Amino acid sequence: MSHTSVIEVHDLVKQFKNQTALNHLDFSVESGEIFGFLGPSGAGKTTTIKILTGQLLASSGETKLLGIATDALTQDIYQEVGIVTDNSGLYENVSVYHNMKFFADLLKVDKKRIDFLLERVGLAQDKKKLARRLSKGMRQRLVLARALLHSPKVLFLDEPTSGLDPATAQAIHKLLKEVQAEGTTIFLTTHNMEEATKLCDRVALLNDGKIVSLDTPRNTCLNFKRERKLEVGLKDKSQVIINQDPAGIAQLNEWLSQDLVETIHSNEPTLEEVFIAKTGRELL
Repeated sequence: MSHTSVIEVHDLVKQFKNQTALNHLDFSVESGEIFGFLGPSGAGKTTTIKILTGQLLASSGETKLLGIATDALTQDIYQEVGIVTDNSGLYENVSVYHNMKFFADLLKVDKKRIDFLLERVGLAQDKKKLARRLSKGMRQRLVLARALLHSPKVLFLDEPTSGLDPATAQAIHKLLKEVQAEGTTIFLTTHNMEEATKLCDRVALLNDGKIVSLDTPRNTCLNFKRERKLEVGLKDKSQVIINQDPAGIAQLNEWLSQDLVETIHSNEPTLEEVFIAKTGRELL
């Protein structure tokens, strides 16, 4: 694997009694990239994060985080890593600020960074508010700010925008791109393929514990073998779908010669369409 890999996974298997949750996974995550680990609920995404962060032991295989075997990780790793999951709880009867301060003290972080991050996630005006009075979107932004307190080298995000309104999700997307630009590597699990397309440098499609595809979002779609089509908008306002074959191209050239064409769009498959075609499963 590359010397710039911050996460390395080779032949990873995880079994629970008679069920195989992860089935011989192989992948690496390079320094500074946003790596999407995509699949429906129950595909093995959260299990993978738990193994990579030392919270769960693999049944077999080799996994490393920042060059350290994950079964040998100690508490020191949390000085280098941030984690946001559904189980990232808050102290409900404590203010936003003091939720941050508790972890800043644990991580020996300058208190000035608390105000900086609360401003950055749009919670500066709410820092005296009790955590139990926060909306779901505000809670998620607070948990993310907390995970960034110590400027981690690697950030693990498990469905970070699940259930959030579009505006809040967009704000989190913007923040994640900024964090990436500052050098943080992000391991993102999601079943939201549109989110993955916007954010990720590479995506692994996971189904029943197996990786069925691993590439950039664009290549994943472009390399999908299906009949290529073009969507042509004509000046009479009709929309026509034609195949990108000799007959279709001949028809398009005829329309162009008659100045009948207003728009042409390549009708590429989406990540979600590729996933469904490869697995036969909806992303629920």
